[in-house]
Amino acid sequence: MVQHQPFCPPPDKGGLGGVSLSLIFTKRTIHPATDSVALAYDERKRSRLKVKLASGVAAGIFLERGDYLQDGDKLQAEEDSAIVEIRAAPEKLIEAVADSPLLFARAAYHLGNRHVPVQILPTENGGKLRFQTDHVLAEMLRGLGCAISECEAPFQPESGAYGGGHQHAGDGETDLHNPGHGPHRSVPKIHQFKPR
Repeated sequence: MVQHQPFCPPPDKGGLGGVSLSLIFTKRTIHPATDSVALAYDERKRSRLKVKLASGVAAGIFLERGDYLQDGDKLQAEEDSAIVEIRAAPEKLIEAVADSPLLFARAAYHLGNRHVPVQILPTENGGKLRFQTDHVLAEMLRGLGCAISECEAPFQPESGAYGGGHQHAGDGETDLHNPGHGPHRSVPKIHQFKPR
């Protein structure tokens, strides 16, 4: 897997540390891709990143902070017709298999309670939960009764209750309350109570 580097391009966007970047991708598009790049989950969460495209071209991704990329997203280069498709790169993961709906719900609850990004995969009797390698969490789920194994696969976790990554001002979601751990659709009721 290619390791990509975070960066902030200089004002002229000419490169990074003397290395010239051929393309700078800054905006989303739905047009057909002309190239692709495989990024691990942690890389897809970055808003500034130096990458090497499948064609071998050095490029930069420069997005608004908090704008996360998902498998299949497409970005267009500034002042160019080049369009890159983002691919979820295979990475080392832990897979927990629950053989009943109750065990699956318990395992998902315990991971969610720890705010762990999780990919949910259905099975006939329960489900699979994939998450980034963490042997403490793996042992916790083994203790609950899940079968635990390591795998290498593209990681596309659930985006969460608040959507994550694609919210922008003016998208029709202007009444969001953000207490510091993510936006809420409305102000929590506890903030409306007044002392007697």
